[in-house]
Amino acid sequence: MDMVEIQREIRRSVDTGKVAFGEKETEKNVLKGNGALIIVSDSATASTKEKAKHWSKIFSIPVFEYHGKGLELGSVCGKPFSVGTMLVLDSGKSRVLEVIAVPASAKKTKKTRE
Repeated sequence: MDMVEIQREIRRSVDTGKVAFGEKETEKNVLKGNGALIIVSDSATASTKEKAKHWSKIFSIPVFEYHGKGLELGSVCGKPFSVGTMLVLDSGKSRVLEVIAVPASAKKTKKTRE
């Protein structure tokens, strides 16, 4: 897994798809049944990482641990702030799900329940 390619695809998902930034937004969307991939930075708290793993198990959404600090992940996303947790709602034109090697059963983006 090439880190440069992962970073490129994360940025492409931010630019062409739909993502939620932050633990609260990630949790809110996951609890609604939305999301295709949770990304957690190395600098996220242990509590945040545990929550992400818990959501992953319950809602069958894969978690990717980004090997870099939150400021670096924010920079990759083109944001002027630290990103500890983010949720890819719609990957847009990116191949982030393929690059991170998410199983085929988890690649579909869940729709909002009405």
